[in-house]
Amino acid sequence: MTTVNTVTGPIQAGEVGKTLIHEHLYITFMGSEYDVLMPFDRKAFVRDAVNRLKALKAHGVKTFVDPCPIELGRDVNLMKEVAEKAEMNVVCATGFYWEKYGLPIYWRAKSAEQIAELYIHEIEKGIGDTGVKAGVIKVATGEPVISEAEIPFVQAAAMASKATGIPIVTHTELGCCGPDQQKIFADFGAEKHKCMIGHSCGNPDPAYHKEIVDNGTYIGFDRIGYESMQPDDLRADNVVHLLKGGYRDQLMMSQDRFCHLRGMHILTNILEADKEEADAMERAMQDGTWDLPFTDIFEKFFPKLRDRGVSDEDINHIMEVNPVRFFSGEKF
Repeated sequence: MTTVNTVTGPIQAGEVGKTLIHEHLYITFMGSEYDVLMPFDRKAFVRDAVNRLKALKAHGVKTFVDPCPIELGRDVNLMKEVAEKAEMNVVCATGFYWEKYGLPIYWRAKSAEQIAELYIHEIEKGIGDTGVKAGVIKVATGEPVISEAEIPFVQAAAMASKATGIPIVTHTELGCCGPDQQKIFADFGAEKHKCMIGHSCGNPDPAYHKEIVDNGTYIGFDRIGYESMQPDDLRADNVVHLLKGGYRDQLMMSQDRFCHLRGMHILTNILEADKEEADAMERAMQDGTWDLPFTDIFEKFFPKLRDRGVSDEDINHIMEVNPVRFFSGEKF
């Protein structure tokens, strides 16, 4: 059986079990590493993150996929420490973010082939001197189109997946450009069943979702709870559309949440979020009172699905069977 790279070592794909396919432990943005005045209590973070993962274990979760891009503060030693203490499978990624908030200039000057070499190295040899190997490849693109700067990174991901068999998890901004990602993946050799087009629930149109699944990849409804982007009631309705359309085997769900985002001022100064709310979030993450749990998908969203006639067997298939098949490389 196929093995899956986790931050604590390889496991069999059949051991993946119930999975959150797109979440984060710790994220930040390029440049924060130079801010010596920005507080970060590592011990407190680890304690909080472990407690959050243990709460997920109470819901049967075995695997937590953290596709943090390289330049968004990816710290695999931190992930490993949390994974060991929580006794949770944590899968990390190789890959970069999208142009507006990522793609360091050094790597923009590289070819797709050179970028793919890095991805393959981090999958097969490990990340730096940590001994940790990436278990998924991250792709991120903006909107309204995939930019010229982003294209080589998407191509590189397909090349690396073809070379290693490792699956691809994507970020689409506002549920845009999924079919464009799919075309590049196909053109550069990635197998459809080893790709998940993420954040597709950011697009409210069932026709868009149908196009994604008809093109033969997985579809990620993996921003559950982001009500400011799309209401969860609409997300639930669109899950039902997919299930009634016979696409259960291609759907995975998650929340894209984080335990800690270092530098919440970015949300107010660049992303135009509410400053008072962002400042309160920053304080809460620093003092341990940040109360947005990873368990909301189980406690708030799944009841919405059940109210719409979705069975527990359907939910289990989406959350457990599909991730196992995804990591196994099993075709639809």
